[in-house]
Amino acid sequence: MATSVFIVDDHYMVIEGIRSLLQNEKNIELAGHASNADSCLAFLRQRLPDVILMDINLPDKSGIELCKEVKDRYPSVFIIGLSTFNQQSFIQKMMENGASGYVLKNATQEELMEAIATVIKGKTYLSDEVSQTLRKADSDIVLTRREKEVLELIAEGLTNSEIATKLFIGVSTVDTHRKNLLAKFDARNIASLIRTASRLQLI
Repeated sequence: MATSVFIVDDHYMVIEGIRSLLQNEKNIELAGHASNADSCLAFLRQRLPDVILMDINLPDKSGIELCKEVKDRYPSVFIIGLSTFNQQSFIQKMMENGASGYVLKNATQEELMEAIATVIKGKTYLSDEVSQTLRKADSDIVLTRREKEVLELIAEGLTNSEIATKLFIGVSTVDTHRKNLLAKFDARNIASLIRTASRLQLI
């Protein structure tokens, strides 16, 4: 069965470019396009595509905000961030808000097809350049031995008091380590912290 793809971008040439890359693919069905957040949400009230290719820079709302809104309302829709920005903060925020992938606007047809095929399987797709940007930013993360121990126990699902008992330290010390870890990984919550740490093979 064909995968339905919806494009959200405020540049006509970008929409046309993506359409020309995808229109002859037999397992892709182009569901349509929107040039702003409002028309995207209006479309989704009528019909849900499988995948949305979503620009981060939209005229009425940031794609990062729209991504969260769409995922909150329609969790079954997969979102791939589409941008000219290859910056860690944009990539990370988009992924934290529920995007399954992030592709730059200079992507080839092959890359776009691979991104769609990957996210449909429930996996994450980051183009090579994007992965390199994240690796570069993350290579600055240095953990103390104690932080690494606390991180591993958090990943195992232990509570602060259980970690304190296991490491023979106070609960407030565990709490401090936990806060430091969130700050070092620039993570908003524990799930995001564990995701990043596991991507970097730190746990």
